[in-house]
Amino acid sequence: MDGSAADGARLPPPRAGSRLCVRCGERKAALKRPKTLEQICRECFYIVFEDEIHQTIVENSLFKAGERVAIGASGGKDSTVLAYVLSELNRRHNYGLDLFLLSVDEGITGYRDDSLETVKRNEIQYGLPLKIVSYKDLYGWTMDDIVKAIGLKNNCTFCGVFRRQALDRGAALLKADKIVTGHNADDIAETVLLNILRGDIARLSRCTLITTGEDGPIPRCKPFKYTYEKEILDYFSTECIYSPNAYRGFAREFIKDLERMRPRAILDIIKSGENFRISATTRMPEQGTCGRCGYISSQKLCKACVLLDGLNRGLPKLGIGRTKAGAGADSDGKQRAKRRERNTLSLQGKHGNFDF
Repeated sequence: MDGSAADGARLPPPRAGSRLCVRCGERKAALKRPKTLEQICRECFYIVFEDEIHQTIVENSLFKAGERVAIGASGGKDSTVLAYVLSELNRRHNYGLDLFLLSVDEGITGYRDDSLETVKRNEIQYGLPLKIVSYKDLYGWTMDDIVKAIGLKNNCTFCGVFRRQALDRGAALLKADKIVTGHNADDIAETVLLNILRGDIARLSRCTLITTGEDGPIPRCKPFKYTYEKEILDYFSTECIYSPNAYRGFAREFIKDLERMRPRAILDIIKSGENFRISATTRMPEQGTCGRCGYISSQKLCKACVLLDGLNRGLPKLGIGRTKAGAGADSDGKQRAKRRERNTLSLQGKHGNFDF
């Protein structure tokens, strides 16, 4: 991969006296790979990085020739690298895919408006058509509006639910057969830990799958499933200004601590998640459709419609947690006591128990 092709790509220059690349044996090593601890040069890194993504795609049969594939493009480093690499591999290995960039404008001033400019540059650089859908058009609310109503504590719940549905709606407008996202190995390891901590068996059973949603409107693929965040080229990175308080952030810090002590910990967590067995007596939620918008849901109303209903009625916390709107201080205290009691339980999930 030509470094100039990656917008803002940068890797540390080789230091004087550093070792030679273990792959080519000619150029000086520029970095150490966390998965293998190999010290390799920039040129070999680009080749290995792209080849590993290609192998993941081929071994998991992610695509078929002629498919229309929407690339979830946020303007962040993961999706930007994904757009570049997938367009290169599609050309180099003749996948025969029609690729599109699909972006969601959540309406976050100073964050999303800037990153959308990156996506628009990617549209020109990579020659991929771009479709942008917005929360304002789909739901009548921006994330800035939602944060004003709900505060910073639970805003990620709204954004996660709305974004997932927005991607599906945008992909449907593009008549896409599949959506690909830039979720990497670190993200998946974090999700495994979060689902264990929450006791969410239903999500744990599918969070390590490389393709999900095959029973839904449009399947989603993760070509970066085994790709470390460290190895995703650092072209452009802006953290969401509303995300520091997200529960996932604690899992992310824990993963980073583990990686510093043992670099293979990320892949080991993913493998552990893949090998979990769910008890045969566990009742799993049944997929249906939302009675209001028709989107996939295991309840009468999907989470997006429940959250939207609360916003529109001036009760933004209606769809969050178990505390009923209008409840007094005693009710809040009881809820906190119940949460403390739940936190002392073992790995009992929402729908059953883990079978180790």
